Amino acid sequence: MSKKISENILSLLNCKVFCLGDLMLDKYIVGTTNRISPEGPIPVLDIKKEVGMLGGVGNVVRNLSTLATETYLVSLVGDDLASKEVEKKLNNINVYNNLIKDPSRPTIIKSRFIANNQQILRVDKEKITSINKKIEKKVYEFSKKQILKTNAVVISDYNKGLITENILKKIISFAKIHKKPIIVDPKSSNFSKYRGATIITPNIKELEAVLKKKIINEKQIIDFSRKLISKFNFNYLLVTMGKSGMILISRKQKKIVKLKAESEEVFDVSGAGDTVVSYIAAGLASSLKIEEVVEIANLAAGVVVNKTGTSVAHLSEVLLSINKNNYHLSKVMDFSEAKKIINFWLNKKNKIGFTNGCFDYLHPGHISLFKQAKKKCSKLIVAINSDNSVVKNKGPLRPKQKLNTRLQILNSIPFIDLIIVFSDKTPLNIIKKIKPHLLIKGSDYRESQIVGAKEVKKYGGKILRAKTLKNFSSSIIIDEILNTSF
Repeated sequence: MSKKISENILSLLNCKVFCLGDLMLDKYIVGTTNRISPEGPIPVLDIKKEVGMLGGVGNVVRNLSTLATETYLVSLVGDDLASKEVEKKLNNINVYNNLIKDPSRPTIIKSRFIANNQQILRVDKEKITSINKKIEKKVYEFSKKQILKTNAVVISDYNKGLITENILKKIISFAKIHKKPIIVDPKSSNFSKYRGATIITPNIKELEAVLKKKIINEKQIIDFSRKLISKFNFNYLLVTMGKSGMILISRKQKKIVKLKAESEEVFDVSGAGDTVVSYIAAGLASSLKIEEVVEIANLAAGVVVNKTGTSVAHLSEVLLSINKNNYHLSKVMDFSEAKKIINFWLNKKNKIGFTNGCFDYLHPGHISLFKQAKKKCSKLIVAINSDNSVVKNKGPLRPKQKLNTRLQILNSIPFIDLIIVFSDKTPLNIIKKIKPHLLIKGSDYRESQIVGAKEVKKYGGKILRAKTLKNFSSSIIIDEILNTSF
């Protein structure tokens, strides 16, 4: 089962998604409080750290960027300093964006004050008014052009004034004409404005707001959802229920898909809905079945609720979540065992490829390299640095993921045939003993920098400098995690 899910997750990479929604800046002011203000009965916050990250539809885009998605964004900001900070953060994740500036409103900022790991206050800076007809026309014209470039449409409606009924009607109609699935994350209780969407993803509180009544059991969720599907012509309704998991209700199928929450402990639910929407969009853009899509989305949600702040689910974390209990690492072998397998392959005239790395937070760039390598060889061997070897190369603060974690993730990659752990600083000794036909490294390395290149060429082997993906490295991911956690 985990192999099939792993393959499905990897199939999400490099898809194309359009996002329209309310964009905001989430700020976390983190510190401690040990005293009460003499000016009034309120705690004094001693600030230790301030963290800023993209929120709203920006968090959807952040999640999609971890999958190397080609993302197109249309949204609205003010003409202020916060908009410049938002633009800078978007540029760091390579999203194609059309941001419309409205001087009459501020860029939305949500500031959360955290004391001793508890949120004590949230301050919102926003102006909740519907956009005017001129801006509405711009939004629609920009959106039409971007939708045609993609394979799925996300509408992230935080009910701040951008997503008007007129905009929704036009965009949903346009997307349906061009056969693009439409994923809606609704904050409005007026579901009629989302009429015709492919899938809508309310949480349990949002569903109760629509129905104007408390839901007390699962049967009510299913019955009410079926009525909403019929009334508003949705294909699917996915109800997210925090610790209780998710339920997918379909228009055409009587079967109900129930998913248990992947995380037993929920540390912070901020942004979990954005993560679900992101992975559903990527799944539908990649033509996966809806049951497979929500299974992956549930895994990704389980990753982010264990983090602080408006977090994202990185590829390696999602892969690990399905392989963490798989202790049978079938592709991992010590060198003597591996040599027997390699000799067998050589006798069968297989072409042997070889690459190596620390793989401390596996990312789409690594997957791209493995794919390119596998196309050029019959069997791909990956050598991975031991923890001590990583320390020798990267310093005492690495690796962030220990060897067994890194092995579990690599073991789930279908393009890899055999994994060898090495403790030297470089894999040169292994390369000399294996004598692979093909040595693979990223094109960011010059051939003279590739360990073993000279030795491989001496006996007639070849070097492949695989194309690299921009803005992907383990260091970038680790920096992002450090800068957005507290």
